[in-house]
Amino acid sequence: MKKLSILLACGIIFITSCSKPDNNSSEKPVTGNTTTAAKERHCGTMEVLNEQLKSDPTLASRMAAIEANTNRIMENKSLYRLLPDGSIMIPVVVNVLYKTTAQNISAAQIQSQIDVLNNDYNGLNSEFSTVPALFSSVKASVGVHFVLKSVVRKSTTVTTWSTNDAMKKSTSGGINPTTPDSVLNLWVVGAMSGGVIGYAQFPGGASATDGVVIAYDCFGNTGTATAPFGLGRTATHEIGHYLNLRHIWGDATCGNDLVGDTPLHNAANYGCPSYPHYSTCTGTPVEMTMNYMDYTDDACMYMFTAGQKTRMLATFVSGGGRYGFAH
Repeated sequence: MKKLSILLACGIIFITSCSKPDNNSSEKPVTGNTTTAAKERHCGTMEVLNEQLKSDPTLASRMAAIEANTNRIMENKSLYRLLPDGSIMIPVVVNVLYKTTAQNISAAQIQSQIDVLNNDYNGLNSEFSTVPALFSSVKASVGVHFVLKSVVRKSTTVTTWSTNDAMKKSTSGGINPTTPDSVLNLWVVGAMSGGVIGYAQFPGGASATDGVVIAYDCFGNTGTATAPFGLGRTATHEIGHYLNLRHIWGDATCGNDLVGDTPLHNAANYGCPSYPHYSTCTGTPVEMTMNYMDYTDDACMYMFTAGQKTRMLATFVSGGGRYGFAH
């Protein structure tokens, strides 16, 4: 297990988008375990980061302040009393942008995603009891709950969406977010360029683009949801980012995800790695490939850790970026 780092420097901030690669893509993990799958998760972190930093010069300092607040809470156990006690209720507005009938997903599919989130974030998913013994002492129920507030639907002529946030703006054919300071906005869209299946905005980003985007065939666990991303875990992963979690490999070879109870990973893992999969990082730890913040298939990710829980709950404390949900 790795130790927490000192305060994250302002320049090292990650805004994420998760994607499946084009067939001709040469982007593969430096190391890590990959099994054959029809689709794989990949990330366009730096492209999104650069665009957001260009459009909002104050973003880095806002996120650095949130990071400082998070570190203060994680490193000082006397401040844990400030964290929510499991009473956080997150209202969700689902914004559906559709060009085809299939993309206009059903109410049942939308509700299935809410149900998945409530199970995954509260240790109620069926796989939670199968967490390997090595990690059983750190597996955690986050204790936040999701409730569907409303569904907004809009027909569109857009064939392909990208990560430029057009789907979040009515002026570009999208849907404006509903009170993003106290409501989680999820945008469900059709085809996305570059094979993207979802992306999130971290706490501290502009309110006009705050929320999570998910492809219609990776949303929920019924209807158009398709394997290997047909169990609703794309939203679980992306909302982890929305609540300030980093990828478990720290977006670098043997990188730091700023959580103390997750093992060092060489890189992202794809598909369904066999257990145990050893890292070649310092100490050759067993990688936590079943963590929601890895890039494994939906069926093979099923836990958060206590450290990740603390990091997420810190966002609901004053100065954490999601304080509006707690008050």
